[in-house]
Amino acid sequence: MHENWKTMLPPRSYIIGTLAMFILFVVGFWIQNTEIVFPVKQEHSIDYSQKVAEKAIELEHCERKLLLKSGNMRKMGLNVLSPWLAPIIWDGTYNIDMLNQQHNGTRIGLFVFAVKKYIRFLLPFLESAERYFMVGHKVTYYAFTDKVNDVVKPKLADGRILQIHDVVADQRWQDVSMRRMEILTVFTKEHMPKEIDYLVCADVDMVFNDHVGVEILGDLVATLHPVYFLSEPDAFSYERRPISAAYIPYGLGDFYYMAALYGGKVEEIYKLSVSCQKGIMKDKEKDIEAAWQEESHLNWYLVYNKPTKILSPEYLWDTNLPNGELIKKKRFLAVHKNHQEVRN
Repeated sequence: MHENWKTMLPPRSYIIGTLAMFILFVVGFWIQNTEIVFPVKQEHSIDYSQKVAEKAIELEHCERKLLLKSGNMRKMGLNVLSPWLAPIIWDGTYNIDMLNQQHNGTRIGLFVFAVKKYIRFLLPFLESAERYFMVGHKVTYYAFTDKVNDVVKPKLADGRILQIHDVVADQRWQDVSMRRMEILTVFTKEHMPKEIDYLVCADVDMVFNDHVGVEILGDLVATLHPVYFLSEPDAFSYERRPISAAYIPYGLGDFYYMAALYGGKVEEIYKLSVSCQKGIMKDKEKDIEAAWQEESHLNWYLVYNKPTKILSPEYLWDTNLPNGELIKKKRFLAVHKNHQEVRN
């Protein structure tokens, strides 16, 4: 036998430590599995399918975060809850069957502007809405246009109504954009409360590409901007000039929201539109215009009036954007076009 065989044995401390770990493992196993030794009657059955579904959602969001190529990109936009605990809606984070039952009989409005050359987008918008938007629910489309006689009406499902309203088109597209808030203040106060419970406001140069249902309904709902959902707040294109009513100083703000899709209860959209319209008019009195017109005022409002529900970029996407691998369901898509041509 080798003369230094004792030096080949593990030190005493190692043996004691290993033995202690083994004892702790046995005790821990026994504690966690006492029902094996002492059967316990379970009062409530465990819904394993629900737990599996929750774990799948958790893993999917972990996967999204791992897919990010840069480790220093902001991941808060990939979460399922905001810092103030408002749900951020991603595929799989809701039970649509249960929500459909809860919203049985709910009246929903879809507000859209289609003036000047944008009238060309109205029919595809409405046809895609009939295919994917709030299918099976009562929907009233509120379409505003300066070309009422040019509107081609799609075939509508039962319980769905198209209202066409005449509106004057401003010369500048920026003014057209801001005009929507003025119209909203009137209709959400005088007309819509009698007709609908929730209102969704959308850009017309978009098409629904996948299911968009009652999971998006809430008191006040905003959608993450697909360009900024991974950006740090200081990179958001908020209005940064203190002279503007839409001014948001650096250090404030959680997300940047896009005005192409937002909504809520009619009374909440009334409050939002009144605030934004007041801001727009204050800026006009100073002969200035916020960086992104009504979208800047919308973001100002949502900094101080947090949305109760946030829609992920699944609900507002452009196929030309990077990070598309993170967006497995592209539900509402921008139509590719020549911006200069349609705005003139």
